[in-house]
Amino acid sequence: MKLLVTGGAGFIGSAVTRLAVARGHEVLVVDKLTYAANLDNLASVAGRYRFERADICDGAAMRSLLGSFRPDTVMNLAAESHVDRSIDGPADFIETNIVGSFRLLEAARDYVSSGEAPDAFRFHHISTDEVFGSLGETGQFTEESPYRPNSPYSASKASSDMLVRAWGETFKLPVVISNCSNNYGPFQFPEKLVPVVILAARDGRPIPVYGKGANVRDWLFVDDHADALLLIAARGRPGATYNVGGRTERANIDIVRTICSLVDERLQAPRGQAEKLIHFVADRPGHDLRYAVDCTKIERELGWRPKQSLQSGLAATVDWYFANEAWLEGVRSRGFDQRRLGLGAKKSA
Repeated sequence: MKLLVTGGAGFIGSAVTRLAVARGHEVLVVDKLTYAANLDNLASVAGRYRFERADICDGAAMRSLLGSFRPDTVMNLAAESHVDRSIDGPADFIETNIVGSFRLLEAARDYVSSGEAPDAFRFHHISTDEVFGSLGETGQFTEESPYRPNSPYSASKASSDMLVRAWGETFKLPVVISNCSNNYGPFQFPEKLVPVVILAARDGRPIPVYGKGANVRDWLFVDDHADALLLIAARGRPGATYNVGGRTERANIDIVRTICSLVDERLQAPRGQAEKLIHFVADRPGHDLRYAVDCTKIERELGWRPKQSLQSGLAATVDWYFANEAWLEGVRSRGFDQRRLGLGAKKSA
């Protein structure tokens, strides 16, 4: 395939790019290179993909790139994605996730109407399970679950999903949407739970846990997600949506304790040493209790299943962060200061 991957230098986007290149696909990475994007994420495939620094909000740039590269598939992974940041400053989320998706959809519509797009062209929009809101103690989200977003981030992603659906229905753009559960793995920007815990436990710093750590998530190893996304890009039905999950529900506190145990093993520390660093902090506003997705549809239609267990995926992730201090130093050198976000201190204009 010829893939145009927006946000291809980000956490999930770079995993998709690395896997796509390894499988022999031709890839154009389009990325604005905001704080969480990093071309170092693509060092292992350097020279084997094309790169253009551009903003999906720039409609003219998107039209030009589609016309010159002529992809089979657009995979839209460009997004502001950190809930805490969306609470403190929602404007960037509205601009990138909603306006940017609109500009990209319009560029894709022009590309198709020009006759330059291949007959099998797809616009694949990658979204999140957070658009469905919060579950109680039982049940799972299906592709038919109503949207009930509770944070500025999830509301912006829900809005972009609705735009994609509308462009498919009204303008007959061949679109497909996927909604994933919580991703973790190598190259994740260290503001998210898993790398925060790994690095704090390794360095002997307090490990912050929101509330009592009772919030439950379904955890998906990022390389498994990348595999699912490429499968959807190749074989997903136009107009369809697919839930992608790891079938590994755990409370946040259980994830934290598992990571602590893995870190203790690697530091050859007494068992339970890292757990002493756990520090419960004030919960963030509107913190959803539980997410869980039913991924029966992608399993049945496309034959996809995750390969990594939660234990093996977390172990591989801990090992990666221990072994990649140079990558972490590069992140820190660009001004990441690990301060607490998500308290709603900043207001957008």
